[in-house]
Amino acid sequence: MVRAAEQPAGPPIPEANRRLRRFGWFLAWCVHGYTALGLVLAAGMAVLVVRGDADSFRWAFVLMVVATLVDATDGILARAVGVKEVLPGFDGRRLDDIIDFLNYTALPLLLVWRAQILPEGQEGWLLAPLVASAYGFCQVSAKTEDGYLLGFPSYWNLVAFYLYVLHYHVGRLSGWFSVGVLVGLALLTLLPTRYLYPSQGSKLRGLTNLLGAVWAAMVVWILYCLPADGGSAAPGDGGLLRALILLSLFFPIYYMVASWAISWTLWRRRQRESTDGGER
Repeated sequence: MVRAAEQPAGPPIPEANRRLRRFGWFLAWCVHGYTALGLVLAAGMAVLVVRGDADSFRWAFVLMVVATLVDATDGILARAVGVKEVLPGFDGRRLDDIIDFLNYTALPLLLVWRAQILPEGQEGWLLAPLVASAYGFCQVSAKTEDGYLLGFPSYWNLVAFYLYVLHYHVGRLSGWFSVGVLVGLALLTLLPTRYLYPSQGSKLRGLTNLLGAVWAAMVVWILYCLPADGGSAAPGDGGLLRALILLSLFFPIYYMVASWAISWTLWRRRQRESTDGGER
């Protein structure tokens, strides 16, 4: 009988497999590094927002667009490489949440404050979306099993973008209107209504992604047209800029209306099922 200590070792791992495993680790860390690029973008946004001039705000929005692109693609790369299996001791989702809270919530709200969009002395209202977003990020059921986001997603970067361009390049909004938008959307974060999740298999995914691509191109065009000095656009460009801003609102309106319609349909279906079940 052979003792345990004397049992022959298993077959040696081929060198090719070792190299493949090391290459997998390298790719997994590259994906995490790609996700962490959002921190570099966040640092750049913070510097630009603190500077506080019109050109800095414009470039801060450009960095927000880049950060959104990184956030939309890092998950695809992570699943392709299998980072959870290759690096089980490192939580890429937690890193992603930290970066998203900075880029989607904290820095956009800081920009709203720095750009003086709210009425003087009413900046404290910015705490409402800040706290609501923290609540949303901590919800275990923030993403539903049927492919939706539960509660208004923390798209405060888009809210900040539209409050800024509408206020300074379309017609000065009432500061109280901006307060109402911020507080209203913060309250919607707390309500368990479903919102479209374009990267998942929810309804209208194809249409949403198509319209979203058109809208993203319009946003890039708007950022290109924004005057660097914060004044009026060049003669002939001012009307184009205002038209682009107003036309680009089609996608946020579509997103909200479609999401509420789906939530209403699901609620009505549950009500009917509950009523039918009670009558049996």
